[in-house]
Amino acid sequence: MKISDRQNQIIKILQEEEHSQSGSALAQRFGVSRQIIVKDIGVLKAFGINIISTNRGYKIDDEGSLTYILESHHEDKDIRDELNTIVDNGGIVVDVFINHPVYGVIKKDLDIHSRSGVTNFVKNMTTSIPLKNLTEDIHYHTIKVKSEEDFERIKKALADKGYLN
Repeated sequence: MKISDRQNQIIKILQEEEHSQSGSALAQRFGVSRQIIVKDIGVLKAFGINIISTNRGYKIDDEGSLTYILESHHEDKDIRDELNTIVDNGGIVVDVFINHPVYGVIKKDLDIHSRSGVTNFVKNMTTSIPLKNLTEDIHYHTIKVKSEEDFERIKKALADKGYLN
């Protein structure tokens, strides 16, 4: 299982379960050590996922929205289309981030809700180099949706365009 897949599954579990989930229970569920789960939780928190640590484990405080991480890969010319595909299918693009081999995680908050937000982002980016170019076009987006169906529709649309890794 890829790290991003496990982290998405952790998010899903924490969103769906009524009670906090212990690091040990999550570790057992994924067949990894508790320390791996602690590291995953730290990474997810760094990405802006609102995970709360309690004396009984972890839970997400996310006001009714679902949060996912997508791993993406495409050329510069496809940035607008990728972002429009997400917002057109009911998603909010929370951020973009990469995992650089030397500098670690580099993240830019986006908070894009609409096509006009995409247009403003792309317009402001014209003099910059996209983060994805630092990692051979591989990058990640945290997205928020209202339902799992919205997420599946976004994933399918992006996969159909060849943008998902």
